[in-house]
Amino acid sequence: MHHILFLQDLAVVMMIAAVVTILFRQLKQPVVLGYILAGVIIGPHTPPFPLIHDKHTIETLSELGVIFLMFSLGLEFSLKKLTKVGATALIAASAEIVLMIWVGYQLGQAFGWGTMDSVFLGAILSISSTTIIIKALEEIGKTKERFAQMIFGILIVEDILAILMIAMLSGFATTGSLAVKDVAVTVGKLSTFLGVLLVFGLILVPRLLNWIAKFKSNEMLLVTVVGLCFGVSLLAVHLGYSVALGAFIIGAIIAEARHIAHIETLMHPVRDLFSAVFFVSIGLLIDPQVLMDQWLPILIITAAVVIGKVLTCGLGTFIAGNDMKTSMRVGMGLAQIGEFSFIIAALGLSLKVTSDFLYPIAVAVSALTTLLTPYLIRGSDSMVRGMTKVMPDGMMKTLDTYTDWVGKLGSGNGKKSPAAFLRKWGWQILLNLLLIAGFFIAAVFMLDRVHGWWPTAPWGRDGIKGMLWLVAMILSLPNLIAIVRKWQAFGMLVSEMSVSHAAAKDNTKALRGLISGIVFIAGCAALFFIILVLSSAILPSRNLLIVLALVLVLLTILLWRVFVRVHTKAQFALYETLNEAPLPHHELEASAMPPLLRHAELLSLIITPESQAAGKVIAELQLRTRTGASIVGIERSGENIINPSVSEEIRIGDSVLLIGSAEQIQKAREVLG
Repeated sequence: MHHILFLQDLAVVMMIAAVVTILFRQLKQPVVLGYILAGVIIGPHTPPFPLIHDKHTIETLSELGVIFLMFSLGLEFSLKKLTKVGATALIAASAEIVLMIWVGYQLGQAFGWGTMDSVFLGAILSISSTTIIIKALEEIGKTKERFAQMIFGILIVEDILAILMIAMLSGFATTGSLAVKDVAVTVGKLSTFLGVLLVFGLILVPRLLNWIAKFKSNEMLLVTVVGLCFGVSLLAVHLGYSVALGAFIIGAIIAEARHIAHIETLMHPVRDLFSAVFFVSIGLLIDPQVLMDQWLPILIITAAVVIGKVLTCGLGTFIAGNDMKTSMRVGMGLAQIGEFSFIIAALGLSLKVTSDFLYPIAVAVSALTTLLTPYLIRGSDSMVRGMTKVMPDGMMKTLDTYTDWVGKLGSGNGKKSPAAFLRKWGWQILLNLLLIAGFFIAAVFMLDRVHGWWPTAPWGRDGIKGMLWLVAMILSLPNLIAIVRKWQAFGMLVSEMSVSHAAAKDNTKALRGLISGIVFIAGCAALFFIILVLSSAILPSRNLLIVLALVLVLLTILLWRVFVRVHTKAQFALYETLNEAPLPHHELEASAMPPLLRHAELLSLIITPESQAAGKVIAELQLRTRTGASIVGIERSGENIINPSVSEEIRIGDSVLLIGSAEQIQKAREVLG
């Protein structure tokens, strides 16, 4: 009998949704509103009687809707887009979220609501709707314009910050407070989880999907993608995060696959089906009586969302160095709330920390702002023209001067400067530390489980600790060696930047060596301390630790080159995934000479993952001192770097042009090999 009721409820949901959706499509209104209205029509609060008998089953299906909705948002996530508008996206999204949380909290307090309701209201108002904005921009054909690309970048940053916000709200709702230590721990754990999952996912998942795509079977590809979606969502739940987080992250990983367009085509029907159920289930929770009782807060909050987001997003975009027209178009394009707001509101209800009226208010505000979104985007140009006429000429000149000044600052930061290399290496070191932290966190997570599975392990719990510590250290060795090598180069570059030959004269080499050594020793000491902290929960007894440490040292000595090769290949795989045109993966060999240099002693070598030069800077190689040959050019992804500086990094796939005698070039080949 239960399956008949389920089929009846599902039929009612889909038929009413279809009718209302067709009506909204004819009226040229967002279909999301049609789904929500369908839920209100068939909901328990709408007379004469409810049409849904098993509300719990529909809510279960709506959970699938959340998964597929967040997965689809992840598919639209693009690291490449984010790098193009990174500064603008970060500044605008941060300004918007912080200020809108404050606005929402103050509004809640002004309405006489409780602290938790006010906090959740601020969080609900802080995130714009990716789905609604993208659909609105597609309908008016402006997805390729510059302001639209900035909006996409801001939405990506918002989605990342929203995931962090959901994790922090869960802790705040259960404890009632949010200490700095708790925030730091939450951010650290989430960063580690995201870093590890993204790195390993970007290395493995696109290759898996590219291999499966060779079979030319839509069924195989779709089942694999859905399996990955559910699998990572389940992993996130087991680690204490939401299914929404797992679905979003695996979507972002799959977005870097070569066949992403085909995958999106296959996923659209699945997403649309379950997303419809999700939005209908939202409508089921709406009590029209509550909306009538709360009509004034709804109108005030709607006005606050539109005005607040236009100002905060527009101001953040302008501060980042964009002109007033672009900033205003960005602000007016982000003036609504949507799917993340529903998830945050549902979180408050599920944790039983917010009042029943907050959810329908959030949905009503979302509906009103969604209606306004297309008109705001279309009217942004008229708004800018009107403001330009009203504003004094002096103020306009000041704003234009500021935009030009920030633009020059941005263009002046050369990518090839030593400071840029230091920043880049700093991020690489941080990423390796995140991966190491992930290994040790996983080991701590497995401690009690392994002890439960293997109660008779040698030396008991202490033996299991030692085993997990050794495994975590062995897995971390490629990253540890990479950090040590990178930090050594870091110290050499710092020494060259801090000691000039003109000032130190004959003492230049000695001073540079001293500074480089101090930086290297300090970095190694800090690394040892970090490993000690990460190991604290699984450190075995002293005698067992000494034995395991000796085993680890022996493995490091014997397999040093293997670990270096493993890390280099992983780095190459990650780099290849994040670039549209994969780099050639050849053995180190000589290529044809450039025609103009046919009679010169020149040789071009392709750097592979096995090359000892991969990941090092030219100064670190000391090629001229050791061989007499020099690097006079680098060809990288179709671009030529002539006479590269000593701080230039040699990357996998680079075609390096050497000059020297035949004997010198042969020695250089051996060094680079």
